[in-house]
This record gives sequence, structure tokens and C-alpha cells, in this order.
Amino acid sequence: MTKNELLSKMSEAIVAGDRAAAEALAADAVAGGFDLLEVIERGYVPGIQKVGDLWEQGEYFLPELISSAEAMKAAMARLDPELKRRNIGSHMAGRVVIGTVEGDIHDIGKNLVASMLQAGGFEVHDLGADVALERFIEKAEEVGAALICLSALLTLGLLRDRGLRDKYKVLVGGAPASRKWAEEIGADGYAENAVAAVKLAKSLTGRA
Repeated sequence: MTKNELLSKMSEAIVAGDRAAAEALAADAVAGGFDLLEVIERGYVPGIQKVGDLWEQGEYFLPELISSAEAMKAAMARLDPELKRRNIGSHMAGRVVIGTVEGDIHDIGKNLVASMLQAGGFEVHDLGADVALERFIEKAEEVGAALICLSALLTLGLLRDRGLRDKYKVLVGGAPASRKWAEEIGADGYAENAVAAVKLAKSLTGRA
């Protein structure tokens, strides 16, 4: 298989939400000694971008979005160990800490956003559900995150109290949230779905 054929098949696997194919193609790339950053940027990323376009056009719905995000996640899981072995940084868009805040145990939407952010090139640190606010800050400081992404119910007072508000971009989302509410609490942005969240994250980190 030529490089161009491989890249084309990678994109097709993501658009189709074919997790097995996406992972197998990643394994082929590793075994073939291909440039793995090129594989990601010219193979998988165009696929996930196409998925986002189809979502916005109303041709793809939540099941397709989830399947494609999982296919991308599987491919990256196969590539990451080899990237680390070769001492190559795979995530170029920045680091993100994500979770649902204490009292919020619903994480389906958060999981999708986390997968889409990873597919979009971010290094994602997912803290899970029902997470204390202090933990978000601790993790962001630990990994040097650029973004903190949370479900609703957050107040930004804790960041301000620690003198860290200007250090991070804070994105909020979730069913109880709205753009108006995000503005009222002083968040840096609100996204109503996973595709919008990735675009906003890239915009805020200068990667759009």
C-alpha cells in the first residue's frame, strides 16, 4: 500500500466510524516506518474534520459522531506508544483538563467532548465525573494545561482566589448551561456540542 492510499483509507475509516480499520491502519503505519505525525495530520485529522462538517450539515447525528470519535481514539491509542518511543510529540494543539464538576454524575457528553478534543490534536486529561473544583486546578497546574473544560455549575471564584484566573481559558458546557450563563459567570467560552467545543478550543489556543 502506498502512503497516499494509506492516508486515504485512514480518513475513510474515521468518516465511517470503523474502529477496527482505523486501529489496523495505525498498526500498518507503525510497521511500515511511516512518519507518524504526517499520518495523523494528513490521514486521520482530515477524517475527523469531515465528520465535523457532516455533523454541522445535519448529515451525521450523535451515533455517527460517537463512532467516529471512538475510531480516532483507537487509532491514537495504537500510535501513542510508538510516538513516545520515537520521542515525538503527538499532540500539537495543547493540553486540556476536562471533567464534570462535583454534584454532576452525568458524563456521556463530557466523554464525547474529550474524545473529539483528542481527535482534534489536544492532549486530554479526563478527570471523570463528580470532580471537586480543586482537583481541576491541581491537575491543570500539574500538566501545564492551557484549557479547563467543565460541565455546568462552576463558579470561577476559586481560580480568582488563587490568582490563576488569567492563566487558563475556561470552557463550559452541558445541558443546564447556556451562552448567556457562561458570559454571566465570566467563562471564556461556551459550546453547545462536541464539534463546537473543539473549534472553540482551537480558537482560544490560537490553533484555529
